[in-house]
Amino acid sequence: MATRQPDLVLINWSRNPLVPGSARRITASRVIGNAEPCLPSLRTNGLLSTALACLQDNDIGFRIVFRKKTSSISGYLLLQRN
Repeated sequence: MATRQPDLVLINWSRNPLVPGSARRITASRVIGNAEPCLPSLRTNGLLSTALACLQDNDIGFRIVFRKKTSSISGYLLLQRN
């Protein structure tokens, strides 16, 4: 019997450098496995906070396993669900 692999979501984000305190927005995302029912919140230019609220909901069960700021206005997150 095959072992079930974890679901992974990689999100790249950035802020508007011309607006101090601007919200983090998704510039790209990649799902390996399944991210239902949160796929609509992973759209390009969507708010990162909305996507994270959905993915980290107790019923959905994703958790951040890696985060990296690539500059003062951008970075990426890797989330995993077992």
